[in-house]
Amino acid sequence: MTAATPGPVDSKDAIRLALRSWPEVETYLQGCKGVIIPLGSTEQHGPTGAIGTDALTAEAVALEVGRRTGVLVTPAQAFGMAEHHLGFAGTMSLQPATLLAVLHDLVLSLGRHGFERVFVINGHGGNIATAKAAFAQAHGTATTRNLPVAPELRCRLANWFMAGPVMRQARDLYGDKEGHHATPSEIAVTLAVEPSLQSKQRPLPDPAPAGPIHGPDDFRRRHPDGRMGSHPSLATAQHGDALLETAATALSEDLRTFLGES
Repeated sequence: MTAATPGPVDSKDAIRLALRSWPEVETYLQGCKGVIIPLGSTEQHGPTGAIGTDALTAEAVALEVGRRTGVLVTPAQAFGMAEHHLGFAGTMSLQPATLLAVLHDLVLSLGRHGFERVFVINGHGGNIATAKAAFAQAHGTATTRNLPVAPELRCRLANWFMAGPVMRQARDLYGDKEGHHATPSEIAVTLAVEPSLQSKQRPLPDPAPAGPIHGPDDFRRRHPDGRMGSHPSLATAQHGDALLETAATALSEDLRTFLGES
């Protein structure tokens, strides 16, 4: 069983895996077996939203959860399954099999070093099914390879935008104008963490309503500006700060529970 969280730290730099040395990671593992992976996507978010929205938000939430708990945070995996957004310039997608292989290998790499609890904070709905499949495959591979960590290896997907308190807050702020893609809630978080994005914000006409999509060309036809029923012009940095606080609070509690499970 893994240990409890190390506890809050003063600086987010203190929990960034990229800034640690390997001896520091070995020392960390003596007290905590948990790690956080931010998972996003690089895809269009309407005419005013940043292409990196899903990665920016996942990393922001992950770093704040890490700061509050002391759990290490890996560099963000910024590319996800975004095939349906390829009708819009700038989108970069991994096919499901590629994303599955990437996540599978990341989990096994961490498990090889003794990490037992892999907590993936996800910012993109299109990653959900593939991430869960990758976890199942990683568990199987760890077992067949007889990795010492195999009996204790656990993975959990935490979709920050689907946390109950976040969804309720978004509904209170935006009602039915939240929509389903390029939402004001996710755009608000990007405004909070990257103030330069404020210059892109402007009023937009009513979006096409959300509905079924069948590939990138069909998406572009049904949703010409990339939005799905959303009004991102309602977003503010102040909203983003509040939503980030709500997400970090909810997911920090989820992480503590996860680390304590047998």
